[in-house]
Amino acid sequence: MGKLIGWGLLGSAALLVAAAGLAGAETSSWQSRVDGPAAPLDKTKDKKKTPAAPDKAWAPAKVIRTTPGPEDKKAPAVQPPTKKASAPAKTPARADDAAYEAFEQGLYLTALELALKAAENGEPQAHTLVGRIYAEGHGITPNAPLAAQWYERGAKLGDPEAMFAYALMLAEGKGVDKDRTEAARQFEAAAARRHALANYNLALLFLKGEGKPENPYRAFMHMRFAAESGVAAAQYDLGTMYATGTGVDPNAFEAAKWIGKAAAAGHPEAQVDYALILFRGHGAPQDPERGAVYFRRAAEKGIATAQNRLARCYAHGAGVGKSLVEAAKWNFIARAGGIEDAALDKLLAGLSQADRAKAQLAAQAWHDRNAVGLE
Repeated sequence: MGKLIGWGLLGSAALLVAAAGLAGAETSSWQSRVDGPAAPLDKTKDKKKTPAAPDKAWAPAKVIRTTPGPEDKKAPAVQPPTKKASAPAKTPARADDAAYEAFEQGLYLTALELALKAAENGEPQAHTLVGRIYAEGHGITPNAPLAAQWYERGAKLGDPEAMFAYALMLAEGKGVDKDRTEAARQFEAAAARRHALANYNLALLFLKGEGKPENPYRAFMHMRFAAESGVAAAQYDLGTMYATGTGVDPNAFEAAKWIGKAAAAGHPEAQVDYALILFRGHGAPQDPERGAVYFRRAAEKGIATAQNRLARCYAHGAGVGKSLVEAAKWNFIARAGGIEDAALDKLLAGLSQADRAKAQLAAQAWHDRNAVGLE
């Protein structure tokens, strides 16, 4: 299943593989195992960002991509107010809005000053913004313990974004002692306020039984809410739950539907699995041409399994025009990514030296473009 995620969208699952638990430091708990034949082949304020390949189980909060302003100096480490928490503001806080506007413009120290003033008036989102500035080190030195204090204060005042951010820090043990049980409570509080990513992470905890009793049915409900809210990782994992019958009756059509949504949203692993669905016609009409398109999209993102499958497509003319040179190119790329395919190597052994050299040059050109982020 997917990995617990922050403000960005991360996570992965694999089609037709049973749940094995929550992710560790590097790999997903539902391992990606996309097997195919060697023979011809028969997806409030902060905007969500495009999913990136996860490097760790717990992702940091999203950084708004703005051009930093000239303010880059030390600011005092200000503790949150110690007076008793007041009720959340019922109307939009103008000082809070001004602080967020400054933040979005890259004027981080100005944003901090405005947010601190708003926080003195008990404005929940102001606490959250101060916490974020300290957590991510915008214009100041990062201070995770102080960020956790501000997030905790914002959570107590009722801001779901603060609950979510504080839950991530508790789950990761960043700035506070690791406490999955309290993290689950914070995720649940934010989820009750219709926070999509909190619902997603809560679903993962229910699947593992960590911080919450293991309950795949509750996991399914929270996963479905997150998926319906547009979280691509949740759409992929929901499709996997339908495929494996985890917390819901198995349903190949629903599995294809949700994995297809995640693939269309750009989720690389979902693109691989949806391509297989389209080639096999399992839960969706068979469509090799579309399947090859999704293999290519995932292959271009560096997914070695997709690169290998795309090489097979070209080798057998499945969904694309047959081209042994293109097949060799993607076979070289997949091999560099750790995928060995003896059957495909044997098929391509008859290439002329000129064609093999052409494929190697094309593969090297792809690696060069990929290294600098060009498509």
